[in-house]
Amino acid sequence: MKRQVKGLLYFFATDIRHSVIVFWSILLFVLATVLTLSYFLFTSVDSKMTFGFPFPMYVYCLILGFITVKQSVPFAIKMGATRKSLFVSLGIFFFIMAVAKSIIANTLQEIVQVIMDKTNFDAFMFLHPAMLVENNWLNRVLFDSAIMFFLFMFMFVIGLIFYKYGVLGGASVAGVLAILLLIALAKGWVIDFVTDLIRNIDMGFVGQLAGLGLLLFLISYSFIRRITIEKRR
Repeated sequence: MKRQVKGLLYFFATDIRHSVIVFWSILLFVLATVLTLSYFLFTSVDSKMTFGFPFPMYVYCLILGFITVKQSVPFAIKMGATRKSLFVSLGIFFFIMAVAKSIIANTLQEIVQVIMDKTNFDAFMFLHPAMLVENNWLNRVLFDSAIMFFLFMFMFVIGLIFYKYGVLGGASVAGVLAILLLIALAKGWVIDFVTDLIRNIDMGFVGQLAGLGLLLFLISYSFIRRITIEKRR
């Protein structure tokens, strides 16, 4: 099983290598552009340009979690991977991706921030959810790791539902979730929840979100253990 898990991890990493290179190239280009514009166009202390590594990374995690089911899972099964090995390797892969991306992004942010402080450049600032608590490197890494792992697993489970029950089944689940969200918005529950979360958020939220991601990961096994290469339409 260990050898199969290692092989699957190598396959997953190789499969997304191109998209990762493109993603980071675009992200770094945007960062460089924003820094350049803020340097030449913003001289007032009250006028700043902002940039946040987490937000595009979160979107990337949502997309990757979903398309992994369609692209990687069937191929891994065709190559002879057992359901248990597939389950374990996907959990490890998503966890490593979440931690690695958060470490890289926040280390880059820390380097740029140090350079800005040394040069008294204050026309630019980074945005990050950890600003709601204590905005340091470790907290940012923990926040991003937990959020990205949760997003990976959430969209992975959604992808498994679409894969197993077809477009009709997946759309039905998505429709129910959308209706529940609209009801919550109409009742004001979402606004109250977000307001209360922002007011009382602490590092315990990170652990709760990571635990929820782990729960979704365990739930995904009920789909993976019966998954076939023949998906429903």
